[in-house]
Amino acid sequence: MGCRIAELLLLVCLVLAFSSWPSMGMRNREYHDEEGVEEKEVPFEKKFLLQRKEEVVRTDAGDVRVVRGFAYHVGVESPMHIGFINMEPSSLFLPQYMDSTLTIFVRRGEARIGWIHKAKMEEKEMKTGDLYVIPAGSTFYIANIGEGERLRLICSIDNRENFGRRPFQSFFIGGGLNPTSIFAGFGPKTMATALNISIPELGEFMRQVRGPIVYANVTQTRSLFNQNHGDQRQEDGEDESAAVAVTSTWAWAWRKVLRRVSLYPTTTTTTTTTNTKKSGKTVHFPDVYNLYKRKPDFENKYGSTMSLYDNEYAPLGIPNISVYLAKLKAGAMLGPHLNPTAIEFAVVLLGSGSIEIVYPNGTTAMVATVGEDDVFWVPQYFPFCQIASRNGPFVFFGFTTASRDNKPQILVGEGSVLRTMNRDVMAMAFGVPIEEFDRVVKAQNGSVIFPSPGAAPADKDEGEGVGIRSFGDI
Repeated sequence: MGCRIAELLLLVCLVLAFSSWPSMGMRNREYHDEEGVEEKEVPFEKKFLLQRKEEVVRTDAGDVRVVRGFAYHVGVESPMHIGFINMEPSSLFLPQYMDSTLTIFVRRGEARIGWIHKAKMEEKEMKTGDLYVIPAGSTFYIANIGEGERLRLICSIDNRENFGRRPFQSFFIGGGLNPTSIFAGFGPKTMATALNISIPELGEFMRQVRGPIVYANVTQTRSLFNQNHGDQRQEDGEDESAAVAVTSTWAWAWRKVLRRVSLYPTTTTTTTTTNTKKSGKTVHFPDVYNLYKRKPDFENKYGSTMSLYDNEYAPLGIPNISVYLAKLKAGAMLGPHLNPTAIEFAVVLLGSGSIEIVYPNGTTAMVATVGEDDVFWVPQYFPFCQIASRNGPFVFFGFTTASRDNKPQILVGEGSVLRTMNRDVMAMAFGVPIEEFDRVVKAQNGSVIFPSPGAAPADKDEGEGVGIRSFGDI
């Protein structure tokens, strides 16, 4: 009896211990943890839509939302999640590093991204359509430099390097009370000694309370957001000159800190497109890549598709992913196809359409209508197709889990599996005469993207011409 009571007491102690165990990472009022939210059963017709959007950051200057991958839907861990970063004009996402590699796509606006590359500070300006990769563990910041324009970014979040149950963990370099800087975890004497300042000075230095995304004041805007701020003339009096001097000192101090904080192995980053010479040696820095300026891999009068791999943009080899962009005109169909080596994630940029996915046993996995900002995924090997609504174009952008050419297999039309395989074998497989097989298979003379007036869904806003838009609206 005594042993039984002892076992029960031990069990109670263990339960209490685990229930009070602190989760990894920071928690503050800007971060909203939804780990405890019970996952509801996903309706059959929406099995491959990713609708669980978590707001992980919100301040007056911007927000970050994350759409988790498919772990909650199929019971296995997703290799990536999809993030949405929105920043107001003249705002700054404070310096941080993450446990996940970010592949950033500028959906709209202009940004300046600064990060530590091989122990050096590197800054790049990005505009609509640009891609950039920030490796896990690399300290970086993001500034919205578009004049009067909101910045909208879409990110793939590599899930293979992170820890804990969250989609990612941020470790803030800049900050104080909100967000909490990683320096706050050290004792005051330790940090004061490391920075060679007094403890009261340390308290004044680490007093940020505005959150991870902040507005810059007038002088900070001049020093950080204007490309030629060093050449500007001050004509507004001595007070303003003094303010600018203080801000310049602040910026210099943080630049000095960032240059010294290199938390990513210097041997990991691969070759890039921009070269600069220093001391007789060529130094390679990653450059941005504009997806909208790339010629399509396939194009006809119904639409176009393009994919970008690491052989054309080496940084994609860091998270081992590729990116793609598909544009379908009203009523067009990206015909049945499959990915033999990759899982596909997609974000709808413009318009609406339907997604059809098929199980390996030949039954319907999902038929769903999607619209702007919806996220969906398609497992490796699963056949699928996308169909634009009748009222306007359908544009979607996404990521696949392979940095090398995935070589999608086209199932119907010119150059497809049906047309390329041995016709005698295929006719026997369908149980029809060769003549009938030829008649059916050769009826479609098009390739990859087809007209589909019968299959195209009606647009949500159909009628009176509402909803008709062009590719220029992306």
